[in-house]
Amino acid sequence: MFIIGITGGIGCGKSTVANICRDYGLPVIDADEISREVTSVGGAAISEIAESFGIHIIGQDGSLDREKMAEIVFGDRKSLDKLSRIVHRHVIEQIKIRTAKFKEEKSKALVLDVPIPVKDGFLDLCDQVWLIWTDDDLRIKRLNERGMGTEEARRRISFQMTRNDYESLSQVVIDNNGTEEELITKVRETLDEQLHMRGIKY
Repeated sequence: MFIIGITGGIGCGKSTVANICRDYGLPVIDADEISREVTSVGGAAISEIAESFGIHIIGQDGSLDREKMAEIVFGDRKSLDKLSRIVHRHVIEQIKIRTAKFKEEKSKALVLDVPIPVKDGFLDLCDQVWLIWTDDDLRIKRLNERGMGTEEARRRISFQMTRNDYESLSQVVIDNNGTEEELITKVRETLDEQLHMRGIKY
């Protein structure tokens, strides 16, 4: 099974690329979706997060209060790292379980959609890593359109890896500074090329 890992910073269009891959016919494991699952009501990471940060960051419904959590972690690198370690451990466990299931089902290819390219459970599983990248000004504009303020967008970007950091771990770089139509063309052409090289048809 050929495993493609998609990664990139906030506002770069990573999720859009994952959706293009879905439309192409490839199965996708979404780390953000799993992260929401493990921090939702009854989620595997909830008790550990409450123990580390206090019960006040758990909402009345029993799920993680994301706004309160963001106020803490995006102002303190140590807190962000602590939260990441907790959530990532549970996310990576699920990625491994779901990847193994696709292998058992004899899937020919799989896409892992993971924002942070961790070694265990991502880089060690992927045959090829794709970096989706957009210039900061456009990233901020996109985040503004999602309702995030400019200063908050800049702050979150500053806490993430740089392009050079991502590129050092990637084999394919897809520029996403153009239109969505241009991105669709780039992604489909890259999929055509990479899957054809391996004799995989979708």
